[in-house]
Amino acid sequence: MKTQAFDPADYLNDEQGIVAYLSDALETNDPAFIADALGVVARSRGMTRIAGDTGLSRESLYRALSPSGNPELATVLRVIQALGLQLSVAPRGAIPAPPRSSPQ
Repeated sequence: MKTQAFDPADYLNDEQGIVAYLSDALETNDPAFIADALGVVARSRGMTRIAGDTGLSRESLYRALSPSGNPELATVLRVIQALGLQLSVAPRGAIPAPPRSSPQ
């Protein structure tokens, strides 16, 4: 029996799955895993298309968005935008918001 390597990109077929996959990756706080997860999502959408939308070469994207890659923030933001996504920030867990100072 011949087996194939598992590729999560084959299963990221909709926006909800992509958002869940990237959210889980971000929760690890592991830069290599996050870069790889972004690369998996880019492959699921077509690396050639993402390269064209970002103005970067496919080769540089494959290299940057691999487990051993270390993409610049500008590259990450361009890929996120090309995927039709956006980054946002939220408080972690139950961390209370800082008190607002009242106007004087």
